[in-house]
Amino acid sequence: MDRLLDTDHENERIVLGLLSSVENDGERSQRRMAAELGIALGLVNAYLKRCIKKGLVKVHDAPARRYAYYLTPQGFAEKSRLTVQYLSDSFSFFRMAKGDCARVFELAKAKGFARLVLAGKSDLAEIAILSAVETGVAVVALVDPHSEGARFVGVDVRKSFDEIEAPFDAVIVTDVARAKTSFDAAVAVVGADRVLVPALLGLRLPQSEEERVK
Repeated sequence: MDRLLDTDHENERIVLGLLSSVENDGERSQRRMAAELGIALGLVNAYLKRCIKKGLVKVHDAPARRYAYYLTPQGFAEKSRLTVQYLSDSFSFFRMAKGDCARVFELAKAKGFARLVLAGKSDLAEIAILSAVETGVAVVALVDPHSEGARFVGVDVRKSFDEIEAPFDAVIVTDVARAKTSFDAAVAVVGADRVLVPALLGLRLPQSEEERVK
C-alpha cells in the first residue's frame, strides 16, 4: 500500500491534494476528489485509508450512506509541511516566501518590533534573513533545537531561547518541518502577541492571530 505510485513527489502531491480537499469540504465524495485530482477512484480510496491509518484524517458517518472526513491536528501539520515542501521544488516558493517575509517584517515594524528572533532553521529562515536587510529590521538570532551549527547565513544559532544573550522584541516562526511545535515553544516564551507566522506555513492560529499576519 505504501508504494501506490512510483515517485515520492507524486505521492506527496496526491496526499497534499487529498488533505486540502478534506479541509475545504470533508463531505465531498471520493469520486469528486478523484476528478479534482485527476487520479483513479481506487487510488483516492487507498490514499484516504492510508491517511486515516497514519492519524492524519478521521472519518464518521454522514447522511445518505456517505462518509464525512476531517483533518486531525496531525493532518493540519502534515498539510502545512507538504505545502511548503511542494512549493520549495519550484521558484514559486521563493517568490511566496519573500513576499510573506516582507509582510511579516512590515507588521513587526508597525508594532515596534525591531529586533527579531527566527524559530526554525530552513530555506524560509534563509530568505527571511536576506529579506530583513531590505526591510530595516534586525535578526539577532535563530533558535533551532535540532541544529548543530553555530551560525546560519551570518546569524547566531541557539538551541533554545534561554541561550540568546541579546535582547529581542518578537519571534518569527520559520520552521517548515515542525511549524506548530516551534510556534507553541515561542508563545510559551514571549506570548502570542509577540509571535508572527508567515502565511505559507498554513498554521491555524486563533482568529486574532490570523488577523495579525494577513
